[in-house]
Amino acid sequence: MYICQRNTFENLATNKLSRITEMEKRGCIDWPGKADYIRRMSGSADIDATTQEIVDEFSFFDDWMQRYEYIIELGKNLDGLPDHKKDEAHKVPGCQSQVWFYAMQSNGRIRFEADSDAMIVRGLIALLLRVYSDRTPDEIIGTPPEFFEVLELGSHLSGSRANGLHAMVTRIHAYANAFKDGLPDDTVAPEALS
Repeated sequence: MYICQRNTFENLATNKLSRITEMEKRGCIDWPGKADYIRRMSGSADIDATTQEIVDEFSFFDDWMQRYEYIIELGKNLDGLPDHKKDEAHKVPGCQSQVWFYAMQSNGRIRFEADSDAMIVRGLIALLLRVYSDRTPDEIIGTPPEFFEVLELGSHLSGSRANGLHAMVTRIHAYANAFKDGLPDDTVAPEALS
């Protein structure tokens, strides 16, 4: 269960500063120039804590325009994919925009890379990667995207964007199932996904 409550600015600022300090100690902050809420997809926090952090961050915003701006900012800071990974094999079907997902497994953890040609979708990808990247297959499979319901994203996205979000989560879970079923630990070809 997620706690979605209004925090005071002071509490949010204090929590954010303490998280930043802790991330600096663990070496999880990417680049000094990146916004502090764009963090490396390190999988260092447990998956429930990560989803709760996202819910807390969204509770700071007063209206949906601010939430959309935040999602777009996340998209602007997403690393994306190199062109050679933006092929038909990695394209996610069911998305209005072009979306590509690439996955590899190392030491039992799945690392996702993804990109889109639409900025808001890139922001949604950044949220998905923050939750699901660098996790074990069991963690991924055991974590449905309920936090999106708490954020009410489904009711504020267009129908085609909501379908695309569902398609991306389905692809993430398909990769996790493929790796769990013992496919090679380097990469899984998208055509092997069911």
